[in-house]
Amino acid sequence: MATVTNEKQLAVYIDHTLLSATATSEQIRQLCEEAKTWGFYAVCVNPRWVDLAADELQGSGVKVACAISLPLGADSTKIKAAQAKDAIFAGADEIDMVADLASIVEEDSRYLLDQLRAVLKVCRSMSPAVLLKVIIESGALDRVQKIFACQIAQQAGVDFIKTSTGMHPAGGATVGDIRLIKEMAPGCKIKAAGGIKTANQAFEMLEAGAERIGASSGVQIMEELKARQRQR
Repeated sequence: MATVTNEKQLAVYIDHTLLSATATSEQIRQLCEEAKTWGFYAVCVNPRWVDLAADELQGSGVKVACAISLPLGADSTKIKAAQAKDAIFAGADEIDMVADLASIVEEDSRYLLDQLRAVLKVCRSMSPAVLLKVIIESGALDRVQKIFACQIAQQAGVDFIKTSTGMHPAGGATVGDIRLIKEMAPGCKIKAAGGIKTANQAFEMLEAGAERIGASSGVQIMEELKARQRQR
């Protein structure tokens, strides 16, 4: 990872996130404006808001990521593939899909692999190809289950393994999980998400091997860093 010392350098790693079920159009517009102001890599929104976000961000360079099968990941493969396709046609540049957690817990490699490949096929069929991030809800898994999820995700060829939805009571991203994912799935990039609210937490995740940060506290993190710069 390149050395990150200020808010502009950190911003390009952040997916500025708003996944509340009660989010309004005004809040989505604000999210997009903040992303443009700070130079975040992407916004991450629910399918309901992809078209609005895409319109707001057109020409800005900020990408639109869409979370599907949130928060449970229990939709069927056919539904997940349809959700991904619908989101992409609405303007999504990236898909953040919650994995089927039951298949991870039961180590059902066939079901999980078939599902990841089906959704990845939709993403790869687009021009340009759409990135697929798979959320494994690492806080809810034991070490063996995390390793299994990483191995299947790498076998499927997904672009990113993402730690968490940020909605599970078991918690979000940890440095230990980032290191484990990096070790077990070296062919996949890592998105750390869930509970990242400070600049130090973001730096720790990047140093451990994450290449993207998912955070609803992106502006708070940027303002914290900016204040640090003024104090020097």
